[in-house]
Amino acid sequence: MTKLVECVPNFSEGRDRAVIDAIAAAIASVPGVRLLDVDPGADANRTVYTFVGPPEAVADAAFRGALKGAELIDMTRHRGEHPRLGALDVCPIVPVAGVTMDECVALAHALGRRLADALGIPVYFYEHAAAREERRSLAAIRAGEYEGLARKLADPAWTPDCGPAVFNPKLGAAVVGARRFLIAYNVNLNTRDRRLAHEIALAIRETGRLARDASGAVATDAEGRPVRVPGRLKAVRARGWYLEQYRQAQVSINLTDYETTPLHRVFETVREEADRRGLIVTGSELIGMTPLAPMREAGRYFLAKQGRSPGAPEPELIEIAVRSLGLDQLAPFDPARKIIEYAVREPRPLMALPAARLVDEVSSGTPAPGGGSAAALAGSLAAALCAMAANVTVGKPGYAEAAIELGRLAERAQQIKSALADAVDDDARAYTAVVEAKRLRRSMAPGERARDRSLHEAFRRATDVPLATMRLARDVLALARDVAGRCHPGAVPDVGVAVHAARAALEGAALNVAANLDSVGDPAYRRAVLDDVQRLTTQARQLAEEALAQIAGRMGAPGGSAESGR
Repeated sequence: MTKLVECVPNFSEGRDRAVIDAIAAAIASVPGVRLLDVDPGADANRTVYTFVGPPEAVADAAFRGALKGAELIDMTRHRGEHPRLGALDVCPIVPVAGVTMDECVALAHALGRRLADALGIPVYFYEHAAAREERRSLAAIRAGEYEGLARKLADPAWTPDCGPAVFNPKLGAAVVGARRFLIAYNVNLNTRDRRLAHEIALAIRETGRLARDASGAVATDAEGRPVRVPGRLKAVRARGWYLEQYRQAQVSINLTDYETTPLHRVFETVREEADRRGLIVTGSELIGMTPLAPMREAGRYFLAKQGRSPGAPEPELIEIAVRSLGLDQLAPFDPARKIIEYAVREPRPLMALPAARLVDEVSSGTPAPGGGSAAALAGSLAAALCAMAANVTVGKPGYAEAAIELGRLAERAQQIKSALADAVDDDARAYTAVVEAKRLRRSMAPGERARDRSLHEAFRRATDVPLATMRLARDVLALARDVAGRCHPGAVPDVGVAVHAARAALEGAALNVAANLDSVGDPAYRRAVLDDVQRLTTQARQLAEEALAQIAGRMGAPGGSAESGR
């Protein structure tokens, strides 16, 4: 899985467009980083930048933005409504895909130390990156703001986590952290009554509401502190409001950890609370962007409620999530603009072609796409057949006990299918990079050629892609074996086709590995790859034999036929 993180730094400048744009340009100058949004606020005198990319690239972009901000912002002249501590006020790192929170914490710590060393400023770590529990809260660190920073730094309890405990009048201090992705999400109600919407908000939000006694006064504990009745959902902040533009009330929600409380659970809980009050949820809306994961999980949840397999293709999962959550009630919902991974994904020109065009492209006089892409495509089709065989079985009479496992197998098959589909374009790109490296090498002087490693690196990439195809094709064979023993008899022949296609994918990819491996100038790497090829080939043969034995045994099962039952 591609590693993707989000960074949302807040800079203390929201009025001077030249400064705002210069910081944006510095951030966007890092290869691999996609600047998604620049949101300045004149009253707050603050600009929020949102960008995503691979972890190290994002950290570098944040650092470059901070350098430019340090050059152009002077906190001695700053005035604004929003609390702030420094020129780069806060800089959170947020995991999006393929990255753990621990990795984001390490990235935040490295970035904080780099900022402290380069700019000579105090740096504090917050949220998951906090070095002390009392510093988890951004509000606690920022208490006293820039104007009270000199006094704060003189207090040993507020010695910075890195950098000097010395007041920098021009730049102040920075707060760097790692946190979960915050989803801004509103649920629409068939009422204009804000109070009813707020009642639902109080019922669902984690902090709940103040408890009251029989007289209506706020209840207190033995020490005189107000007592709260917690709400139903963890990691949820909410309030009710009314939108004149749409003439309806909403429950306005910040979902601070969608893994703790999934997006679909928020929607369903609001719907339950609305029903108790005689209200109807008419839809919902996402403010800003969302990671792919909560949308995908929502699609699986609603498919399962319908008694269907959750192992559907990703576009179908997104479509069912959008329809079930009513995300297009107030405005069209465009996944390419609203889902982060879709907004930043690399184009896949080959897999975007109609099937007939792709076949024609393979048959043309150009060497790419060639055998490696064809092998990956064969593997992707094999995985698709495994998913289909599992999916058509779920919901059929007599398969209730197998439905959960078949759904899991279908989900895994969809993941492998997508990875192999990506490899179709990856293999063509890898071969093109080899051709370009050869062309560049011919233009070099002999001494330059001796030092240049670009051709070896290109051949290594051209080896890595088909080697990954081999691993995935091996996994398809394992899936085929497991699906063959559980699926409806009518789908068994489809699984047999998957076995043969996956075996062809693996053996075809092995040929491409062999074609490129000798040109990689790393003996240890070549030995490791050869070992991998031998191991994968042996495993694949064993898995194929087991799968075909399952298929042969079931082809004569009562009720079996060559039809899939679709």
